[in-house]
Amino acid sequence: MKASLSQDGIELNERDFFKDAFTEAELRDLLGDTPPADVFSWRSPSARKLALDKDTVSPDELIRLMTEEPRLIRRPLISAQGRLIVGTDKRAMADAFPSGMV
Repeated sequence: MKASLSQDGIELNERDFFKDAFTEAELRDLLGDTPPADVFSWRSPSARKLALDKDTVSPDELIRLMTEEPRLIRRPLISAQGRLIVGTDKRAMADAFPSGMV
């Protein structure tokens, strides 16, 4: 995906959030209107160990957990044209980058 974006002339600003963790404010800003539950990596081993109840855990708690443990954030996160693309959503990528790279 990264190579395709570069070939299409799309400039990438990458961040290794394992080395440069998000602050709570940065993560909230990046999420915008996206619910934290949509970005939380529910299937990761780190999340399974927590045994969270999706129906009762608060958005604030999810944000706190993701800032403390970056493995709980679904990857990749792509901010493009004012929206956040979470994971490898091919339809969202095609909408954000219509040059046919996906």
